[in-house]
Order: sequence, then structure tokens, then C-alpha cells
Amino acid sequence: MQAEPDAENATGGGAARANGTPVAPVGPATPVAAGPAKAGPAKAGPAKAGAGAPVKSRRFPSITRDTARPEGSGRAVPGAVSTPARQWPMLSVLTATAVGLLTTAFGHPRVGCLAIGLALIAASVMRRVLPSVGMLAVRSRFTDMITYGLLGVAITLLALVMAAPKPWLVIPFTESAVRFTVR
Repeated sequence: MQAEPDAENATGGGAARANGTPVAPVGPATPVAAGPAKAGPAKAGPAKAGAGAPVKSRRFPSITRDTARPEGSGRAVPGAVSTPARQWPMLSVLTATAVGLLTTAFGHPRVGCLAIGLALIAASVMRRVLPSVGMLAVRSRFTDMITYGLLGVAITLLALVMAAPKPWLVIPFTESAVRFTVR
């Protein structure tokens, strides 16, 4: 990321933020020597165009004026396509979650929780595999994958060991762990 001063700031026009608060002018990060060039032997190497132009520093500014663009702000599909088509990863996860919630509301809690858990696992896989997932990207790729994956696995396991009416997955130590903690 490289900081670039405002055009108004560079010309000394007195820039202001969007909310109207004034911003102090920013000078060049590297001092520029003013005055005539020294007379002497010509230096070997390419000549710079605009020898008196200020040199742009590669260092970060001491005061930042903006935030970095989030990683997930890119689109999953080019901009010529409509917004729902560009956000298909997020819409697919939300649709699967809505189906799971409706299934749970209509009296099938295990199937509904499985649908929600599998939707989160699919979100984790999409975040890993797809280069751009639109609004499904909230944090860094690694953090999103871990968060979606752990929540999806936890919800799926809870749906499988749910005791109503009979668990689909029996884990031997869960019965004693529940008795020990609830006692």
C-alpha cells in the first residue's frame, strides 16, 4: 500500500474531508534540495526526467488518512453482471441457511441444523477455493475459513448427536460428560 497525497493538499489549496473538517497540508516525505545543480563531471547512469521534481518516498506516512481496502471487496463475477449474480457465494450460503431455519420451524430440527452446518462448511470451502467471494469475505481468508469451518462442524456435530428422538451419531463419552457437568 502506498500513500498518495490529495491533489488539493499537494497544491496547498486547503483540502477538507467529506465531513467538512479541514486537513492540514502534507509536505513531501523526502526533502528536495532547491537551488542550482552543482557544476562538475557528469554522473554515469540514466538521467531523471524533471530533476527538480520531489522524490516520492516508499515509506508509510506517519499519519494515515484512509483505511486499506478490505480483501473481500472484490466481486465474484465482473461488474457488467447484476449484483445478485456477482454475490452468488453469499446468496447461496444465505439460501441454504434460510432453508435450514424453515425446516427447523416446520418440525424437523435435526435436518434444519444439518442444513445450516453444511452451509457454513460450504462457505469455508468457497472461501478457500474461490479467488473472490464478494461479501462472504469478512476478515482475512484464513480467519474466515477457520471461523466458518469450526462453526459449521460444531453445528453439524450437535445436529448429529441431538437426542430427539434418537441420536444419529453416538459418541461414548458424551453421556458421562453431560452427567458430570450438569450434576
